Amino acid sequence: MAAQFLLNLFIAFLWVLLKDEDFLRFQTLVTGFIIGSFIVFMMRRFFGGRFYLHRLLSLIKLILIFISEIFQSSVVVIKHIIGPKINIEPGIFTYKTILRGDWEVTTLALLLTLTPGSVVMEVNEEGDLFYIHAMDIKRYKGDLERSLKTFEKAIMEVTR
Repeated sequence: MAAQFLLNLFIAFLWVLLKDEDFLRFQTLVTGFIIGSFIVFMMRRFFGGRFYLHRLLSLIKLILIFISEIFQSSVVVIKHIIGPKINIEPGIFTYKTILRGDWEVTTLALLLTLTPGSVVMEVNEEGDLFYIHAMDIKRYKGDLERSLKTFEKAIMEVTR
């Protein structure tokens, strides 16, 4: 991945030099970077890995998924707050994750904790089991597990 990025930067600076302008323009550098990205993309099979901008696109996808989950869970929490009677059954459940490594597990725990209505209370020693407190366990446990699986998939696309 680093070799692809460095080659892309080299092509961008080479483009700036070939344009032979009186002073460095940001536009020329960006144009060279875009052309370099296209060239590196066409040569990606020689590097033996994925195209390096794929990870950036995966990160953007994870951020958009997170924003969507925040919005959906905020609507649910607001409905409970505004309603005339709060009819919830809070509870704790466990979730076994397929993520490995400190970064992946921590990211999943933070993303879930930042969404309204759920809190990661504890992660076991091995890092594969979460203890999660849910605002309404009867109605929304399935939604939380769906969110967790979506987050896991998006995190794995970014980190692996």
